[in-house]
Amino acid sequence: MAIRLLGIMHAKHILQRSNSFRKQVASTSMEVPKGYIAVYVGESEKRRFVIPISFLNQPSFQELLSKAEEEFGFDHPMGGLTIPCNEDIFINLTSSLHEL
Repeated sequence: MAIRLLGIMHAKHILQRSNSFRKQVASTSMEVPKGYIAVYVGESEKRRFVIPISFLNQPSFQELLSKAEEEFGFDHPMGGLTIPCNEDIFINLTSSLHEL
């Protein structure tokens, strides 16, 4: 359990570092940098993340996309891709993809 908690904390730290740069970019406009895509993650309250497009080719990420398609279809009222999963799961997944 402690190892999993440390992994989640490490993943959050990585995303906070990368998100701090993205927040600087997003603070002047809502545009997404070239090579990235905005996704909204959460089960009830959605949080916006900006991730590399290369993640879309990863099998583990494609599984999340399939679940999102089942729940939301292709109509995304927030204007971006919506992924209905727990933020901690998403952060853990994206941090492992950053290490590839």
